Amino acid sequence: MTEFWLISAPGEKNCQQTWDKMNTATAQTNLSTNHKFNIPELKVGTLDILVGLSDELAKLDSFVESVVRKVAQYMADVLEDSRDKVQENLLANGVDLVTYVTRFHWDMAKYPIKQSLKNISEIMSKQVSQIDNDLKARASAYNSLKGNLQSLERKNVGSLLTRSLADIVKKEDFVLDSEYLITLLVVVPKTSYPDWEKTYETLSEMVVPRSTKLLFEDQDSGLFSVTLFRKAIDDFKHKARENKFMVRDFQYNEEEMKADKEEMTRLSTDKKKQFVCVQLNLTTHQPHKKKISNDNNGQSASAPQGPLVRWLKVNFSEAFIAWIHIKALRVFTESVLRYGLPVNFQAMLLQPNRRNMKKLREVLQDLYKHLDSSGTVIDASMDIPGLNLSQQEYYPYVYYKIDCNLLDFK
Repeated sequence: MTEFWLISAPGEKNCQQTWDKMNTATAQTNLSTNHKFNIPELKVGTLDILVGLSDELAKLDSFVESVVRKVAQYMADVLEDSRDKVQENLLANGVDLVTYVTRFHWDMAKYPIKQSLKNISEIMSKQVSQIDNDLKARASAYNSLKGNLQSLERKNVGSLLTRSLADIVKKEDFVLDSEYLITLLVVVPKTSYPDWEKTYETLSEMVVPRSTKLLFEDQDSGLFSVTLFRKAIDDFKHKARENKFMVRDFQYNEEEMKADKEEMTRLSTDKKKQFVCVQLNLTTHQPHKKKISNDNNGQSASAPQGPLVRWLKVNFSEAFIAWIHIKALRVFTESVLRYGLPVNFQAMLLQPNRRNMKKLREVLQDLYKHLDSSGTVIDASMDIPGLNLSQQEYYPYVYYKIDCNLLDFK
C-alpha cells in the first residue's frame, strides 16, 4: 500500500517512550508498519507567525502535490507505449518513493534550518513554482510538436476520400506536362467497380478509352486513375458525382510530396529525440545543488534518454522531495501549536494495513483521545453540513496523509 499516515504525539517522559507506546499498540497487531520520521530542531518564531504559517503551508502543500502529480502524469503521457516503465522512472533522490518517505532525512543543503520557517517555506515555494512554469513551457512545445506530427499522420490513414495520396501514387500513373490531357483520381466504392468499368468512358466526352487503372484499394473503396481532355474536367466531375464516383482534388507535384514526407520524418525524429536519443546534463531549479551528474540525480546510468524525459525525472525528484519537506514543516508547526513549548513531540510515519485501517484509527483514538478534552474527531468521510471536510481531517493527534500513488492510468 502506498498510503502513509504522518502523525505526531507529544513526548511523554521522553520521545522514545511515545514511539514505543504507539509502535506496540499498532505494529504488533499488524495494523501498520511504522517508521520514525526525523524532523530537525527548527526555529520556532512567535505564535502569530506560526498561526499564519500554518494556513500558508496548507495551501503550499496542496499546490506542490498538484505539481508533483502533473510532472508524474506528464511523464506517463510522454512515454506513451512505455507506461509500464514510468513508475521506475519516478524516483526521489535515486530511490523509489516509498523508500524515500520511510527513510526521510532533512536536506540541510537545500533547506538550511538556521533560517526561519517562513524563509524555508518560501524557498520551497519558489523552487516548485519555477518547476511548474517550466513544465508548462516544455509541455506546450512538446504538445505542439506532437500535434503537428499527429496531423500529418492522420493524412496518411483513413478513407481514400480524405487521406494523403503521396505514398500511394507514382509518377508513371499520370500524364504530365501535356497541354491537352490530364489524369484524374477517382474514389469508387468496391460494390461499384463493375459500374465504373462500364461507364467511365461515357461519363463525358473526350475520355481516353481504356485509360483507367486501379492504383490502390482499402476495405471500402478503390482509387482509380482516368485520363481525359482538360476541357472535359468539369463535365466529367459532375457526371461522376451523380454516379457516386468521387473525383479527388489532386495534382501530382513531386516537390510538394517530397517536402511533406521530409516534414513528417523531421517531426517524428524530433519527437523521439525528446526521450530516447540525446544525452544532456541538465541543471534543476534548486539554489544549493550543483549540476546534475550523468547518473540522473543519484540514479544508476541506463539507456540514453532525451532532454524532456531527463528534465521530468530530475524535476519530479526535486518536487517530490520538496513536498515531503513541506509535510515535515506542517507536522512541526502544528505540533508546536497544539502541544506547546518547549518543543517536545515525536513524529511517526505509519503505513496502514489496508484491511485494518478502521481498526488502526480506533487504536490511535484510544491512545491519544486525552490530548483533546472535547473528544472531537473529524473524518473527511463524515458528512456534516457547513463543514468543508474534504480539505481537512482533524484528530486528537497531528495527522497528514501522504499518498505515493501519483499516476492516473485510464
